[in-house]
Amino acid sequence: MGTSAAQIPYVEPWLRGTYSDVPAVGRAVLHALDLAQDDITKWTDGLTDAEAHEKPLGLPSVAFHLRHIARSIDRILTYAEGGQLTGEQLTALKAEQTGEETLAELLGEVEASFSNADGRVRTLATADFNLFRGVGRKQLPTSIGGALIHVADHTQRHVGQVVTTAKVLKALRG
Repeated sequence: MGTSAAQIPYVEPWLRGTYSDVPAVGRAVLHALDLAQDDITKWTDGLTDAEAHEKPLGLPSVAFHLRHIARSIDRILTYAEGGQLTGEQLTALKAEQTGEETLAELLGEVEASFSNADGRVRTLATADFNLFRGVGRKQLPTSIGGALIHVADHTQRHVGQVVTTAKVLKALRG
């Protein structure tokens, strides 16, 4: 008798044996993005497009967090690569608070961001992690390693907010 998908216990990404070809720091970042994808998929399931844009109890919307997750990864990796933000990235940053995308469109933006990040993280994972990187106009100090780790921790912080807000929205349904 076969095992159904419902009977297979969830295994967190870092325990799946994936990305064994990527050095440890890059692998950890990729696993954090996989975990983010898993959690976003699980907790946004069943939300309506309207709910994704609601701000229950004054919390930022799920839509904001999804936009911010997708776009901030691109920005942080740009700094890690030694670049500065483009006009397009700055415009996207300013637009994170507003929008009328469907939940499916927002989830698609996150998936595209994670897919784009994969190759960039793999490349950066082979670099000197202590190499200086300046962030923003003030060139605030970080390093390639610092930026890579921030991709993971910043993403997870906002995924936690997606989860919390989605739970509140579902509880408010009654």
